[in-house]
Amino acid sequence: MTKAELIAKMADSADLTKVQAEKALNAFIEEVTSAIKAGDKVSLVGFGVFSASTRAARTGRNPKTGEEMQISAKTSGKFAPGKSLKDLA
Repeated sequence: MTKAELIAKMADSADLTKVQAEKALNAFIEEVTSAIKAGDKVSLVGFGVFSASTRAARTGRNPKTGEEMQISAKTSGKFAPGKSLKDLA
């Protein structure tokens, strides 16, 4: 499902216009991103938890030359599904 398809389904389900649904989705994405950047978790009971995941700096190898190289630390977003999503299968 693309973002446009999600917006259309949200608009139909919530009896909103597509413009209103897009604004709501964009606001949700913006607020979750802001919370993760601030180091907070966003927990939606039954759906899942959005959080930040940090990888420490490490030494890696260039696969082409075999030369060792330093890989810097990195923080990225992470999603852990809740019980209702895990039980879909």
